[in-house]
Amino acid sequence: MTFSTSTTTTTPTSDTTTREIYNKAADRWVRTTPQSLSDFTGRPPVFELCGDVSGFTIMDLGCGEGYCARVLAEKGATRIDGIDISEEMVEHAIENTKKAYDEATNTQLSFNVGDITKLTLPDNTYDLALGMFVYNYLTVEQMQASFAEVHRALKPGGAFVFSVPHPAFPFIHKNQKPPFHFDFSDVGGYFSARNQRAFGSIYRRDGQQLPVEMTHKLLNDYFDALGAAGFDTMPVVRELGVKPEHKDIDERFFHSIDDIPLHMGVKVIKRA
Repeated sequence: MTFSTSTTTTTPTSDTTTREIYNKAADRWVRTTPQSLSDFTGRPPVFELCGDVSGFTIMDLGCGEGYCARVLAEKGATRIDGIDISEEMVEHAIENTKKAYDEATNTQLSFNVGDITKLTLPDNTYDLALGMFVYNYLTVEQMQASFAEVHRALKPGGAFVFSVPHPAFPFIHKNQKPPFHFDFSDVGGYFSARNQRAFGSIYRRDGQQLPVEMTHKLLNDYFDALGAAGFDTMPVVRELGVKPEHKDIDERFFHSIDDIPLHMGVKVIKRA
């Protein structure tokens, strides 16, 4: 495997940038096994949407500290290019991937600081684009720009898979308690809060709190943006939540968000 180089919880305010939030919290995101709520309820079914990635070239948008890239490498991807807005997350991705793999492993991973609305990636290059819990940070307009960039960089026949907190979740689950919540109480309702930013937390099973944020978008915003970007095939949509096997692992941790939509996973193909 080859590597490329790159350069206590506080409540964020409206002028705190996503980059600042994740630079401060980067250490708490580092893990080698599932720890946070979405590592159980969100990421595994989204990896299933990716399908067989053997031999794939993948762009990992909002790569964080490299957790998803390492999973996809274990699944046989040949090359993974990770991009994240946080310098600290990218540094962790590089260091933790070096610890996880030796140079003999046949996967190339790169992690670089960048803006997923302005990708500096070549056209028609990638078999898969993965956006794991990154589009919840963008406005409608920013998401539209990123989707267009993804469509450009994917090969014909390539897949775009992304996940976000379910758009209805903050308005169904208004209890500001662990293990997952957003506070839209001062922002508005489901329709009036469109394009409004709110902060929240997702928790690890060891009790550590991870800051998250959500710029609210309606369901139709996601699908309208895909169409505007050039995706004209039928998307596959999965509404994700707690499963019985999660409660078998830790009833106390999962019970308060049982039987409500937590996340949404989407897969769409660029027409060949």
